[in-house]
Amino acid sequence: MQTEQGLADQLRQTSREFKSLEETHHRLEGELNELQRRHVLTPQEEVVKKHLQKEKLAMKDKMAELIRQYREQGTVQAAH
Repeated sequence: MQTEQGLADQLRQTSREFKSLEETHHRLEGELNELQRRHVLTPQEEVVKKHLQKEKLAMKDKMAELIRQYREQGTVQAAH
C-alpha cells in the first residue's frame, strides 16, 4: 500500500485537478504568510486572512479527497 505522499506524487503527475488544487493551496499559503508577517492587521486584513485560511483548508480537503478516491481505485484495481 502506498503512502499518502506517494499517492500525492502520482496524482501530481496524472491529475490536472490535483495539480491545480495544490498550486492554489501554495498560492494561498504565500498570501497568508505575507499577512502574518505584519504585527498588526486592520479589520479588513483580518477578514481577508480568515477568508484565505478557509479557502486554503478547502483546497487541502479537496486534495485529501482526491487521494482517498485514488487509493480506493487502486485497491479495487489491485483486487481484480
